[in-house]
Amino acid sequence: MSATILQIHVSQGGIPKRPIAMGIVTSLGLVGDSHAHPQIHGGPLKALLLLASESLEELMQQGYPLYPGALGENITTQGLDRRTVRLGQRYRIGEIEVEITKVRQPCDTLRPYGVGIQRAVYDPEVKAGNYASPRWGLAGFYTSVVRPGTIHPGDAIRLIQEQA
Repeated sequence: MSATILQIHVSQGGIPKRPIAMGIVTSLGLVGDSHAHPQIHGGPLKALLLLASESLEELMQQGYPLYPGALGENITTQGLDRRTVRLGQRYRIGEIEVEITKVRQPCDTLRPYGVGIQRAVYDPEVKAGNYASPRWGLAGFYTSVVRPGTIHPGDAIRLIQEQA
């Protein structure tokens, strides 16, 4: 299965993020997207947050009331296997190019979705960088923007470079 953008999301800070029809991406992320805690989120190394729709489905099966944008992701993907994503990989997404910089560590902002959601998406193995953890990537991946441009739902997502 090939990977694509399912939805693109922005907010004025915090979660959930709302879907938009297309996104203009700069080196600092999506135009129109803000962060409630800019000292923690955003910046050039956390410009975009990617999350697989399959991760949302897995968490919904555990009873968490989620939907695209609920966890604060900028791009909800479809067909991108989170278990194969590695830090340092580069992806072309529509016109843009991004580099995976960090596995997202969930914060208390996710608490409204249910007790224990932070533990459901992140564990000591993920924190240590062990991609064999069953929770690897469930909370999403931060990226830097290597090449800005526009993105649309349905745009292809292609791995163009393995980790450096």
